[in-house]
Amino acid sequence: MERITIFDTTLRDGEQSPGCSMNVPEKLRMAHHLDRLGVDVIEAGFPIASEGDFAAVKAIAAAVRRPIIAGLARACAKDIERAWQALQGAARPRIHVFLATSDIHLKYKLRISRQECLDQAVEAVHLAKSFCDDVEFSPEDATRTDPAFLCEVVEAVVAAGATTVNIPDTVGFTTPVEFGELICTIRQNVRGIEGVTISAHCHDDLGLAVANSLAAVAAGARQVECTINGIGERAGNASLEEIVMAMRVRPDRLAYESAVVSEELFPASQMLSEITGVAVQPNKAIIGRNAFAHEAGIHQDGMLKNPLTYEIMTPQSVGVPDSKLVLGKHSGRHALGLRCEQLGHQFDRHQLDEVYRHFVVLADQIKHVEDHHLMELIAVVRKDRPAVVDDCAPAKPIPLAVSSSAPVRPEHGRGHSQLLLSMPLSADGNIASLALTAMVEHHGEQEDYLWGV
Repeated sequence: MERITIFDTTLRDGEQSPGCSMNVPEKLRMAHHLDRLGVDVIEAGFPIASEGDFAAVKAIAAAVRRPIIAGLARACAKDIERAWQALQGAARPRIHVFLATSDIHLKYKLRISRQECLDQAVEAVHLAKSFCDDVEFSPEDATRTDPAFLCEVVEAVVAAGATTVNIPDTVGFTTPVEFGELICTIRQNVRGIEGVTISAHCHDDLGLAVANSLAAVAAGARQVECTINGIGERAGNASLEEIVMAMRVRPDRLAYESAVVSEELFPASQMLSEITGVAVQPNKAIIGRNAFAHEAGIHQDGMLKNPLTYEIMTPQSVGVPDSKLVLGKHSGRHALGLRCEQLGHQFDRHQLDEVYRHFVVLADQIKHVEDHHLMELIAVVRKDRPAVVDDCAPAKPIPLAVSSSAPVRPEHGRGHSQLLLSMPLSADGNIASLALTAMVEHHGEQEDYLWGV
């Protein structure tokens, strides 16, 4: 399997995401975790941008010794010199130079001609090379650049000494097939390209950053630039965890490997969220809180029998402690019965049906049914006391295989992962004196779609 270099730009492009700025100690802390994660390159910042960014790059260069430490610079002398001042203490420094090449950027932003752009790019790479052997060049907005001119620029900077050429989809404009074709065009038309690493840097404006990055890899790129949690300008960057796990889970289609320690993905995500205060969306692939959570009864039943029925990777493989079965209105009897047993109540099928009917009615009223709700329902079925549901007392999630009185025993040895029934508080506030009995009778004997699950 071919090795893909993972270039992490969480501390540079990721930090440019609104609300995600980090101070020097926070950047240094995150850099140490990226080192433990096993990324190959850490882009530590943009040294010319501020004194804080300069100090962060310098501190990371001095403290984090295994990976390459990169600093970003525009294609001008003062930026490149400042970048080198910050990087010169690194064990493996890299100067990353960029210059826009699309006509729209040349005309409206830089106000220079194509020839001036070409000359400036070559001069910048020459200067960076005089300080550092490892020089990366990025033609900004490459996917909206005339392909012939893009190849001309890439060939010129390769001749000037660039060791990595990064092709950025700066505004998230391209599509996977188109981006793969662009990488192939560069490989076929640029002299000397076989001696350098082609990289891809994709933004997620159309939700295609990861797909575009993988298309670039399939077309011959051997470095991918990405961020933890996919943070970055506007809609963000390609998500590091998604790229890494796509290759890990589907080697039959993506026969590539990385040095990333996948078990550190979730801890890295959690650390970044804690530092920035920006939460991960619940349905985020790999590291979102719902990525290994199951509420639908059919799914829960399958999970209890064998987790492979609904999970294509184990939660532990990405550093998530356990799968979760969430009790809600889509849950089935199998998960409900298991939770009742763990609370010390065993029922025959008829009794469980009665508990389930009350459960479905209550779950229609609140988002999640918690342990104290469930105990009230059990009391109703056993005629111990009135159906009054008090939503005041919070119940913490209980790891079944750790602290429950009735640990999970997957049926017939078919399951292999620990399960967590996570029941957060309802958002409805206090729910008291629900007319559960009447509502259950209104339900009648209707056969629900989860019968037998």
